[in-house]
Amino acid sequence: MSKQVMQLKACSRSEAEQYIAGGWVQVDGVVVEEPAFRVLRQRVVVDPSASLLNLTPITLVLHKPAGLTQEKATALLGLATLWAQDASGTRPLKRHFSNLESAVPLENGASGLLVFTQDWRTTRKLTEDMDAMEHELIAEVRGEVGPEALQKLDRALNNERDPLPHAKCSIGSSNPESSKLRFAIKGAHPGLVAYLCEKTQLELLGLRRIRLGRVALRDLPVGQWRYLTGHERF
Repeated sequence: MSKQVMQLKACSRSEAEQYIAGGWVQVDGVVVEEPAFRVLRQRVVVDPSASLLNLTPITLVLHKPAGLTQEKATALLGLATLWAQDASGTRPLKRHFSNLESAVPLENGASGLLVFTQDWRTTRKLTEDMDAMEHELIAEVRGEVGPEALQKLDRALNNERDPLPHAKCSIGSSNPESSKLRFAIKGAHPGLVAYLCEKTQLELLGLRRIRLGRVALRDLPVGQWRYLTGHERF
C-alpha cells in the first residue's frame, strides 16, 4: 500500500509509511494503518487533510487495578478500554500502543494513576524532576483514626534517627469500620505508606494514587485509560 500512497501524494516511501501509520489512508472505505498491507484492485484514498505534523508522541493515563504489575497493566491499553469520556480529541491509532515507557513506579498491590508515554520529554520530566514532584495517595486503613494517630505519623516522619522522605498526612474520612488518609509525598517512594502504617499500628486495607504532579486521576474508572490532554502538565 505504501507504493500506492507514494504515487497519490508524490512523496517518499518513508513519508508514505508515516501517512499510513497516522491513520490517514483508507482502503475501500476502511482505515488501514499497516504500510505493508497488500493492495490489489481496492480503492486507496488519502485523507485531504492528511498531515505529518500531527504524528506527535502521545502519553496515556491508566487507572491501574490493584494486584497488577506495571508490565501486566500494559495489557489494559487498547481500544476496548479507552474511557468513553476521554476529552483529548485524539484519534486512537495502533501506533499509540507501541514503544510506551512507564517511568513512575506504583506498588503492585496499589491501584491508581499510572503513566505510559512515547514522549522522551515526558519521560525526562518524570525521572529528572521526580524528587520534587508531589504524589497524592489515599490510604484506607481499618477502624477510626483520630488526631493521636496523625501525631504518631508526624513523629515517624520527623524522626531524625530514621529520616524519611518529605510527606504530609491528613484525614479524609473516618468511621468505626475504616478511615481514609491522604498522603502528599515528594518523590516516588514505593512502600513508604505501608511502612508508616505498620510503624504506627494502622492496618492498611488499600492504597490508591490519585495525583502525580499536576495530573489527577479524577473520574477515570478502574481498568480504563485516557490520553493526556494538550493543556495538562506534570
